[in-house]
Amino acid sequence: MDIREITPRYSVSPQINPEDLAAIKAAGFTKVICNRPDEEIPASHQASVMQAAADRAGLEFFALPLTHQTMTPENVSVQMAAIDASEGPVLAYCASGTRCSVIWALAQVGQLSADEILTTTMRAGYDLSGLRPRLEQG
Repeated sequence: MDIREITPRYSVSPQINPEDLAAIKAAGFTKVICNRPDEEIPASHQASVMQAAADRAGLEFFALPLTHQTMTPENVSVQMAAIDASEGPVLAYCASGTRCSVIWALAQVGQLSADEILTTTMRAGYDLSGLRPRLEQG
């Protein structure tokens, strides 16, 4: 696992394995969000399998598959509501963690400056500088 903290409440990761969920729970996470569409991954890692593994580990699980086309304001709101509804720290994953970082960054528009958003994601290893124009529109 390659868990990278964005904020104390929100971390991101590249694809995790079903057997990782017990360790994720032991690390203090209370919810896992899957931002990866099932079409991208083998059956062994699709949302239904991950949901069952999360249930066994005692973790909440939420699937919000994202692509460039579905990175909409509505889905940004859905992701943030899922984080806000969590009783503790949340781990979101996708192929590399980038989509999970992008959706967080978009949610911060109007709350943080573009520089603050980009610095935060860069500290976690995600260079989202290509988003600057969109982040500055807020």
